[in-house]
Amino acid sequence: MKQDIKKRTVQISKWGNSLAVRLPKKLVDELGLKQGDEINVVAASATTLEVESAAQARQRALARMSGRGWKVPKGWRFNRDEANER
Repeated sequence: MKQDIKKRTVQISKWGNSLAVRLPKKLVDELGLKQGDEINVVAASATTLEVESAAQARQRALARMSGRGWKVPKGWRFNRDEANER
């Protein structure tokens, strides 16, 4: 997620038997997230966690396709869940 979103520090909290991170509203708005959305962890280290929304992952994939000169058929939608259904 290489965007101009500034680094933010968030606190890790206990949620049942798990740990959770509360995302600030500004970040949620910038990522276009809503309750129930899933995010992808794209990089992690001891002190940093980089995430992207599913929509951002799709846009990144489409940009890579476009950069290679691949054409997307008119009306075509990229839906990884449908593509991976069995």
